[in-house]
Amino acid sequence: MSQETLPFLPPPASNRDRNLRDAYDLVGKTDWLRWTTSFRKVRTLGKGGQGVVYLSERQGSDGFKLLVALKVFSPENYRDDAAYREDMKAIASVAGRVALIQHDNILDIHDFIEQRGIRIMEMEWIDGFDLNDLLSERMLEASRRSLPEDRWRYLNNVILTPGPNHLRLKPGVAIQVLRESLNGLGALHREGIVHGDIKPSNLMIKRTGAAKIIDIGSALCATNPGVRRMWSPTYAAPEVLAGEEATPVSDLCSLGYVLIEMLAGTNPFARIDRYDELLTAKKSLDKRLTELLPADVATNDMLMHLCRKMTNPDPAKRFPSAQAADLDRKGAADFHRQLVKGDLASEYETDLRTWLELVEEH
Repeated sequence: MSQETLPFLPPPASNRDRNLRDAYDLVGKTDWLRWTTSFRKVRTLGKGGQGVVYLSERQGSDGFKLLVALKVFSPENYRDDAAYREDMKAIASVAGRVALIQHDNILDIHDFIEQRGIRIMEMEWIDGFDLNDLLSERMLEASRRSLPEDRWRYLNNVILTPGPNHLRLKPGVAIQVLRESLNGLGALHREGIVHGDIKPSNLMIKRTGAAKIIDIGSALCATNPGVRRMWSPTYAAPEVLAGEEATPVSDLCSLGYVLIEMLAGTNPFARIDRYDELLTAKKSLDKRLTELLPADVATNDMLMHLCRKMTNPDPAKRFPSAQAADLDRKGAADFHRQLVKGDLASEYETDLRTWLELVEEH
């Protein structure tokens, strides 16, 4: 039988066919396409100083549905409507730039919407846990309760173990989360964007094991500082706490505090709520590190160098960039190479994925 492709000759067009073809031709000729998009709120994902984030279902044609996250920006903390609108323009500008980056370790942003004057950011929904939830005592108990004894032992040896206030991650896993977060920060910084609010709840661990930086609502353009932003004092770099502008190296300092928390199983500034005491504690953190960190970390020269250099109270003495924190001598990549040489390395993303899958199954 011949394999020749024969032309398809359609039957004579009905009036309806011609209407559809006319509509199709019109779509091709116009420069603007407009339609109404509907979202169904499913549940609340989180609340904060800037507003509320909802898990929502975007409704398309012919039964198409897509889960997305909608951040609704509250006007409550602004002096007037004009101040709200001005800040929303700045956030929308940064959001548009972040949307173009399309990096595996940064949240994808889909749209910035106005509804009756209220601004809403449409973002990808990430199926996973934020690091704050992942480190919680609740997650530790859920893992201990749900996993078979042999799996629990493996988990304790390779991924996590109880800490003073919440679970702590084993160094190899913590550095994996750090390296992916550094990759995300590096992508933002190369575009002149400072995140401004790096903390455990703004780092998501997907069920695949990959890490993503979320919540760019506090992000700002490094060349246009001075725009009103919200940040978390516990994780803010000392210079930001003292009133200076956030910079790429202040993002690195905040991530350094997160690294210490992952390794120590406790927040290094727990129960400190006065600004002067918090600033003093951050400037003297280096002296407390050996007490805060477990023995397997405190005796590792590379890990201690990494923690100290990322969180140095003097911005000029930190790593100069996220890439340097990862790839410089005694950086995060060097520690992973140390584990490989000692035959102690693991497939860290796979380990994280397996843990989250097992907890979900049980």
